[in-house]
Parts: sequence; C-alpha cells; structure tokens
Amino acid sequence: MTRSAIYLDYNATAPVRPEAAAAVAEALLAGGNPSSVHAAGRAAHARVEQARAEVAALIAAPASTVIFTSGGTEANALAIDSAVAAGARRLIVSAIEHDSVLETAKASGVDVERAPVDADGVVDLGWLAARLSAWDAADGRPFVALMLANNETGVIQPVAQAAELVRAADGWLHVDAIQAAGKIPVDSRGLGADTLSVSAHKLGGPQGVGALTFGPRATLARRLHGGGQERGRRAGTENVPGISGFGAAAKAALEGLEALAAQAAWRDAAAQRLKAAGAVVLGEGAPRVPNTLCVGEAGAPSELQVMALDLEGLMVSAGSACSSGKVKPSHVLAAMGHGALADCAIRVSGGWASCEEDWNRLAEAWLAAHERRAARRRAPAAAAGV
Repeated sequence: MTRSAIYLDYNATAPVRPEAAAAVAEALLAGGNPSSVHAAGRAAHARVEQARAEVAALIAAPASTVIFTSGGTEANALAIDSAVAAGARRLIVSAIEHDSVLETAKASGVDVERAPVDADGVVDLGWLAARLSAWDAADGRPFVALMLANNETGVIQPVAQAAELVRAADGWLHVDAIQAAGKIPVDSRGLGADTLSVSAHKLGGPQGVGALTFGPRATLARRLHGGGQERGRRAGTENVPGISGFGAAAKAALEGLEALAAQAAWRDAAAQRLKAAGAVVLGEGAPRVPNTLCVGEAGAPSELQVMALDLEGLMVSAGSACSSGKVKPSHVLAAMGHGALADCAIRVSGGWASCEEDWNRLAEAWLAAHERRAARRRAPAAAAGV
C-alpha cells in the first residue's frame, strides 16, 4: 500500500486552513471596494476591519496600529525604510535575521552592523548593551532588528530584554515575529516592540498578505503613494480576499496555540532518535517554538537529505525557503559557529494539521536514509579489505 505524503515544511508556507479558504472565497464572491461608500463597499470595508481586529488579537496590538502589506518581506521593509527616513544612519541587525531584513538593511544606504549570537543562536545581549552605550549621536536614533523566533532553528530570542536596552538608548526595536505568531503567544506591546511584522501564509492564511504593527515611538513612512488606504501608509485598493483569509487564519491560530504546543514532545522524541544515530540538533539548548527542528549530519549535503526524504513522501526543507529554490549554506548556522554544518542541515517544521505519526515517519525515513549513506561510505573500505 502506498503511504500518503507528509508535509513538514510549515515554516516555508503552511497549508491553507479551511477557515481561511472559506473567508477568501466569500470575499471574492462578494466583491466591493473598501473605499466605496455604497453597500458593497461598506461590506468590503467591514471585512477588512474585522480581519484587522483578528490579526491585532493574535499579536496583542491595538487594531488601529495594524497596517496590511503584501507579505512579511514588505512589512519588514516598511519598518526599516521608515527608520532610515526618520534619520537612522546606522542599523543593528542580529546575525540570524531573515534575508528580508538583512538585504533590506544592506540596501538602505546606511551603515549596518550584525549583532552576534551564541552557539545556540541566541543574541548576545552583552554585546548589544555595550554597543548601545557607545552609540554615536551622529548615527541618529539607534535602530535594532531582532526576530522573535528564528525561521531555521526555531530558537526564541530574548526580545523583551533587548527592548529594555533599546529603550534605555531611546532606540527603535523592530521585531520580525513571522515565525513566532501562531506558534507561541505573541504580545507586541509586552515585548517592547516599536514595530512588529507578521505574515498570513506562515500560519495557514493565503500567500501575498502580511501586516506591520507600530507603537507610539515609531514613525512610519508612506511606502506607496496615492490614496489614503492603510492609515495613509500604503496606498492602493486593499487585497480584501487575502486580508479576510489572514484574519480567519489569525483567529484560528490564536485558538489553536495550546494544541500546537503539544508538538514539542513529538519533535523532541524524533530528535532523540536522530541524535542517537549521530545527528546534531541545532539550537536545542535554547527555548524554541514547538514545531521546528533543525538537524544536521556532517558529510550529508542538505539537498541530498531533502531529496531522500522527498522520495519517501516527506516534505522538509534546507533552511530558509526564500532563496528562489536554491540551496545555499545557512548564514544562521554559520553565525552560530556551526559552519561545518551550514550546508549539511535540514529544517523540519510541523503545524496546524500535523500529527504525532508525521514526526514518527520523519524519524523512520531519516534513519533509513542515514543508514543508506553509512552503507555507501562503508562499501569502499570493505572492497579494499580494510
């Protein structure tokens, strides 16, 4: 009997939740421009505002501070571009940030520094404190970007502690919460974030929609010019179907946080089986979101591990999924001091529709592939009579 395929790549994109698909379809059929004053327009506007409230609830933010964007990448860019427009002349970004933060910072035209992390991928708060205490006023207001949960390892960062340091320096803290929202409780104000980004498709919503929330210490620039949509920060007719699906997914994700937390035990059980065979679990010494496992095997290229599992019907990835399908060494693992595993690690990530059997199957398939790799390495020695 053919066994069904198993999807364990939620950190790349999660399967769309039924609630989100229904909301998208309903909005598509209803039509209407949210800026129109007639009945259809008012109904479309109501859908957008309902979704805004649902996304705001997911991240414990006032709905009036939620700006919808085309995705997490644009949300991160809006925060960074706004800080530069407000006078920042030097940006600090953690060494493990997503490429949408790193590349936007590099393209900003101002100086960029990377905050180091330890072997588990946790930012060095001592370094950050020392750097902020020596800040040059000529560099403008300090700007720090620190993600809440890493997309490759799942490691949760000490954002609240970092926020205290940034506040003491009268700085701006941007938090990429894209891989944390819907997996752990996220309180944007409790964390001390001045801006915080989220994305719909990471938690079971449609692709192509995200959001940025901003606090009173952040001044957002206008990214797209034209009408006054999205509090005047992003002109253009809103993506009502996508936004509606985002809201529905956010509501379902918030209600499902407790159920998702159970995956930590399933993940850890699988990880122990892999470790017993010699695999290295990255970031296991730090708190992690419950759905993510980053595991490496020296001498086993990431893409070959991914393909071996794919042949067994298991879909995982090699690090970030935002590299146009190309597998490249992980800058996250290199920053953690695991350069030897930077191109020999895979990321396994479950989600709202995953079950314990999925993680068991993952362990079985990985161990079988590991044994095949070991047998191939033993073959030349056996042939030589060693």
